[in-house]
Amino acid sequence: MGPDEKDLGQQREQGVIKAFVHLSNELVDDYDIIDTLTTLTASCAELLDVASAGLLLADESSVLHLVASSSERTRELELLQLQREEGPCLDCYRSGEIVVSAGLPDMKKRWPVFSRSAEIRGFESVHALPMRLREHALGAIGLFSEGVGHLGAADLALAQALVHVACVAIVNNKTASDRATINIQLQHALNSRVVLEQAKGVIAASGELEMDVAFAVLRRYARDHGLRLSEVAAEVVGRGLPVDVLLRHGRSAAILPS
Repeated sequence: MGPDEKDLGQQREQGVIKAFVHLSNELVDDYDIIDTLTTLTASCAELLDVASAGLLLADESSVLHLVASSSERTRELELLQLQREEGPCLDCYRSGEIVVSAGLPDMKKRWPVFSRSAEIRGFESVHALPMRLREHALGAIGLFSEGVGHLGAADLALAQALVHVACVAIVNNKTASDRATINIQLQHALNSRVVLEQAKGVIAASGELEMDVAFAVLRRYARDHGLRLSEVAAEVVGRGLPVDVLLRHGRSAAILPS
């Protein structure tokens, strides 16, 4: 191994440690589930050999919903899967098995509509991993790559570890073994996501921003003020927190141009 490869290996190891320390600290405190799951998808994109990640959860009727994504293009692609009922994450959730498509030719055979949207957004391969708590299926996480090929064994192991953390974060109760209790936890996460998307839309429209930027403004304000992301989102949607306040904070934090 050359010096550059050694440095990259050390950087990756430090990144993995940092991600799990951050997530473990959040799980000890009274954390915000949507913020935590968004951090998880961002960690997947940063630490794995993928460009982006999206996380889907099922409601009590086993209908999947988007809960977190590391980019807007992934959010759009995951939503298209749900609308057209076609794609790797749906197959993964239904089968309970890892689903892999290592290139566009295979993707086009299996999911024609999904593959066209993936190609438009610059993705050429995908891995979908099931999310389970014991015998209960919770959802699936999609890992999207801009190149062709399979993830290596180390990346898959790390991805599975991050998925396990996500499952713990969602339920956050080792005694929550019955489906009714788990459904309550899942519904809370899904409701929080709906409000978050509404808040992003309000900020994006008011500030003439892309949705990714609007989310960054919202999240930065919540973190800098020690507030839950879902609470700040609800305040924005309910007009209790003026959007101008968030936009000013975004400019002062250098997220937006001054």
